[in-house]
Amino acid sequence: MIEPKLHYYHFGEGVSAFSTMRQGGYSKGNYADFNINSYCGDEEEAIKKNRKALCTLLGISEDHLLMPHQVHLTEIAIIDDDFMHRGIEERRQALDGVDALMTNLKGVCIGVSTADCIPVLLYDPEHRAVCAIHAGWRGTVKRIVEHAVKKMSVVYGTHATDIVAQIGPGISLDSFEVGDEVYETFANEGFPMELISKRREKWHIDLPACNRLQLESMGVPIQHITVSPICTFKQADSFFSARRLGINSGRIFTAIILLP
Repeated sequence: MIEPKLHYYHFGEGVSAFSTMRQGGYSKGNYADFNINSYCGDEEEAIKKNRKALCTLLGISEDHLLMPHQVHLTEIAIIDDDFMHRGIEERRQALDGVDALMTNLKGVCIGVSTADCIPVLLYDPEHRAVCAIHAGWRGTVKRIVEHAVKKMSVVYGTHATDIVAQIGPGISLDSFEVGDEVYETFANEGFPMELISKRREKWHIDLPACNRLQLESMGVPIQHITVSPICTFKQADSFFSARRLGINSGRIFTAIILLP
């Protein structure tokens, strides 16, 4: 069996976290090789084979690999025992329109799908809880990371000062050129534009920095935050980039799992 190539992150003992790379799967063309997103036009048979290969590598059953249907908003789903006992269709409906997942269940792999957007992983070592967040520019403007930290506090008793965070591969400041309307949206929402933007021929926005600043504002210590240096646009040979490959292309799966 073909084995997916994973880019791993270090969160300490008892946690595994990673982003999938393009290599090591069954998809073809702009989806090659590894894609498990069913909403971007890839062949279902290839997706099934890729999911099976990933679950085999992780040592989990396929119903323990969870990814929402994201819509660039701020809805967050809690993955608990009740959710895990639901049927396939009920689960699918519950994850439709969701942009972040959180859980304290062991052996359940939660993740989000990106291809230039910013994936953010959170781990609370005190309460043994994790969260996976999809932060595109719209979700970033809506401060989904802040919402996630608040929700972890309510649901698990998480203290922001305990959180360990990984900001995964996404489009960099150099590559994320935006129109004036996007710049103005960030400015109107109170983002420190002198820290997160640069003017060249057009405006450029630093999405990883936007999300790092949100974590810091919520009280996550800066030494607990790691920002990936990988720019998906510049490294589209290894990580999917919708700006480079088009929207009809594969997606990165960035995920975290509490080990049994």
